[in-house]
Amino acid sequence: MNHQFKHLALPYFDIADQLLFDWIKINSCYDETTSKVGQPFGKGVKDALNYIGKVAEKDGFNVAYNDGYATEISYGQGPIIGVYAHADVVPVSGSWTYPPFSGTIANGRMYGRGTSDDKGPAMAAYLAMKLLKDKGLINGYTARLVIGGNEERGSACLHYYFHTLKKPQAVAGFTPDGEFPLIYGEKGISNYKLEGIVSLNPIHRINAGVVSNSVIDRAEAIVDYNEKWETYLKATKHHYEIEHINNQTRLVIFGKAAHGSLPELGINAGLILLDVLGNFYKLDFLTKLAQQYRDPFGHNLEAYYESKLLHHTTYNVGLVNYESGVFSMVVNFRYPETVDLDATINKIAGQTDVPVTILMRSHPLLFDPNSSLVQILLKAYQQESGDFKSQMMTIGGGTYAKEAHNIVAFGSHFPNKDDHIHDVDEKIDLVDLHSSIGIYARAIYDLGMHHALKK
Repeated sequence: MNHQFKHLALPYFDIADQLLFDWIKINSCYDETTSKVGQPFGKGVKDALNYIGKVAEKDGFNVAYNDGYATEISYGQGPIIGVYAHADVVPVSGSWTYPPFSGTIANGRMYGRGTSDDKGPAMAAYLAMKLLKDKGLINGYTARLVIGGNEERGSACLHYYFHTLKKPQAVAGFTPDGEFPLIYGEKGISNYKLEGIVSLNPIHRINAGVVSNSVIDRAEAIVDYNEKWETYLKATKHHYEIEHINNQTRLVIFGKAAHGSLPELGINAGLILLDVLGNFYKLDFLTKLAQQYRDPFGHNLEAYYESKLLHHTTYNVGLVNYESGVFSMVVNFRYPETVDLDATINKIAGQTDVPVTILMRSHPLLFDPNSSLVQILLKAYQQESGDFKSQMMTIGGGTYAKEAHNIVAFGSHFPNKDDHIHDVDEKIDLVDLHSSIGIYARAIYDLGMHHALKK
């Protein structure tokens, strides 16, 4: 049956706008201060997970909240077609045109943290399921949407869902947390930390970055008062602020945020600050680090690697801190399938003046481009969008495809669009939000029918 899903989706456009508008208003950034049993990632994340669950309950879906780790929305019987999205968002920084949790609509776009990563795509996937349910098109399979609360901080949500609660894996599916047409491969990701006792007098404190997988856009240092700082900073041409308070000077360097998988698109204020402080005070420890990580691909570390399928390494310095004589720096490292992670980190540790430890690791992922999963999703995108030119790809970003079996990242970022993910003024074009509903409906339906017929 050749349903025209883009036409079936038309009545859901206004619903999508209103539901997403209300969802964006919930600040669902991880909040340790309100973490407790039943809301492990804090109140905001719990509120966001509850919001979509209550919407689904009213629409007649089966809903489970899984101890506050992830909201599961399902309908039907038979092989599970799984869709995995997330409601948590990265912290807000920088100067926004519109308030980041306002859901402001302007010029055909909705602005706000989470609009494109990942509440907008999650909402499109939910309404795709609602469309299928309303039209009686969930037959012989189960459509299941799982919305997690910890994707941005390591995916503890899906780990709990699958490994603690022992929830069944899907036979096929996708995560709407990538790009169209689809992503069949993802680099490995590791966070590693440099940390040790270092004397950096006359520096009292350094604080830079909010999360490891974003380029630092603001870096601050407190140092002993020195009237020469202003003249020195003017000569550097950097964007800065300076303030003298009693016998101390506060320095702030501004950069440009970007996603940690694409550090070359940002300007790392943390590295600039290390270089500025190192040169001003003649501190070789800082100037060496700034030099080693200035090239985001690893050339200066002598740790640049690449492969034909997953391309080159990237090193994003995401967090820098110094206080009470302890210096720490967290690097978000992304690498192709040919890299030996432990050997690479050992090599980096051998040229680093403080100990280096691996904080987390996520191995590379590659699917066969000719597999039925990839081909069904590709055709669903092409048939609904009319775009037969854009090519499927591999990326440096990490998605739920590494946490769940038999899924790939599939939209909802459209080709040649910049939605400012992990950056100021994050947005989603409403036409893209609406188009995704039909694409996802066709994808779920086609996957469902493919596996229902195999039973």
